[in-house]
Amino acid sequence: MYVLQGAEMTVTETSLIIDSEYLKRKVQVKLFLPEDADTPLVNLLLLNDGQETDTLDLRSILEHVQNSGRIQPVAVAAICAGKDRVQEYGVAGIPDFKGRGSRAADYTRFVIDELMPQLKLATVVLQFKHTAVCGFSLGALSALDIAWNNADVFDIVGVFSGSLWWRSKGLGEGYTNDHRIMHKVVRQGKDKPALRFFLQAGTQDETADRNRNGIIDSIDDTIDLIFELENKGYVRPRDMTYLEVVGGRHDMATWAAALPKFLCWAFGG
Repeated sequence: MYVLQGAEMTVTETSLIIDSEYLKRKVQVKLFLPEDADTPLVNLLLLNDGQETDTLDLRSILEHVQNSGRIQPVAVAAICAGKDRVQEYGVAGIPDFKGRGSRAADYTRFVIDELMPQLKLATVVLQFKHTAVCGFSLGALSALDIAWNNADVFDIVGVFSGSLWWRSKGLGEGYTNDHRIMHKVVRQGKDKPALRFFLQAGTQDETADRNRNGIIDSIDDTIDLIFELENKGYVRPRDMTYLEVVGGRHDMATWAAALPKFLCWAFGG
């Protein structure tokens, strides 16, 4: 367990504005930095859909878990999505059956080549103990894809109600489970990236049940991804954990309640 000495830690919020060559827009990144810590900053978390931090009450969550002594200090970079979110998020190089996610590769390059160097300057940290990326819904799919393809940068990924249904063929076009894009990327990947996975789903994320097995698709898709990861050699609980929230919905309130569990799992001890 990590224990703070002296006064309680507070979290300050500042902003970076990055004029991205890759995204052809100015990107606002909200930085949440712990103060009054007696140890150097050692962890970094990138959060997709950073425009939702007020709804999440992220600052209060960070102060609570850090002052509880359950996690080591962590800086959070919350990346605000633009109006082209549905194109920037997704699986890099593989748009879905409607052509969505066409700029996911550009978003990945922004994160790796433009954002990360700026964060090291802003936090005055050259090497973080752990570097994580997480997101919600489509932002979770984006986070998973970015981490999977950049395990030299990230070692932890958080997937909250991930859009793991993301598929290359529509339901009425001969769809099978093999058309789920992220599952296929994991299954066909030659490498086993050095990553740890936190996956969350809510029992009321949705009502859709493609295969009519009595289990909603979001849970089915998440469990199937876990199977794919296990087939690659990842082991529970060492490499991944699954949180199923009874009554959990596809909303910020559910994800805000689950976020402290992720933070303690990712950065505890």
